[in-house]
Amino acid sequence: MPFSIDSTPTPSPPIDLPTATLWEASELVRTKKASPRELTASCLARIQRLNPSLNAFITVTAEQATADAQRAEEEIMKGGWLGPLHGIPVGLKDLFDTAGVRTTGGSGQFADRVPTEDAEVVRRLKAAGAVIVGKQNLHESCCRS
Repeated sequence: MPFSIDSTPTPSPPIDLPTATLWEASELVRTKKASPRELTASCLARIQRLNPSLNAFITVTAEQATADAQRAEEEIMKGGWLGPLHGIPVGLKDLFDTAGVRTTGGSGQFADRVPTEDAEVVRRLKAAGAVIVGKQNLHESCCRS
């Protein structure tokens, strides 16, 4: 709880989970004040609510994200916290290969492409315990030279 100058505790406002900063979410998970399942569920609910109008996600991996959040929660509850990304939901731009998940690069040419291996950044995020909630949209011309 934050302190004022006179050392009197001041209550912290409640944190809206889907809009929490990475640091806030990580601290909530580390201190077991919020669970990876809660964070992931709130992010997935927000994606479901807003994506029809925003079209921010090409692919949502809700089932896998829920399983990964459950696993992260069990690890953290047993004292196996891996660091600031452990149990934190993240979205990946759709240009990073993700094993078993459609990766289009924002191009119709690759609409059905499903890589068999993760890109290095994806491997590192998973090793850090991040929970991947889906692949974020991008414009096809962004990837041209």
